[in-house]
Amino acid sequence: MSNLAESTPKPAPDAQLDLRGTPCPINFVRTKLAIEQMTPGSLLEVWLDPGEPIEQVPDSLVMEGYLIESVEDRSGYFALNVRRPIASA
Repeated sequence: MSNLAESTPKPAPDAQLDLRGTPCPINFVRTKLAIEQMTPGSLLEVWLDPGEPIEQVPDSLVMEGYLIESVEDRSGYFALNVRRPIASA
């Protein structure tokens, strides 16, 4: 059995970025620029289209050293939560 009632609520993002309709790699570039302007430790929620955007952007962010906290299918688009690391490499 799972402890859904005792699970910790998902943290609210510090900012949102709607990139639905934005092609690759522009959506990755915009995500990276947005998160670099945020305070270390901040959480950014990015809205991405299905297909190439949700397949490519999370992998590219991980390769850049960002932490993907969750990917949520929201019927027609995906909400990606990415955290800026506290210590930059």
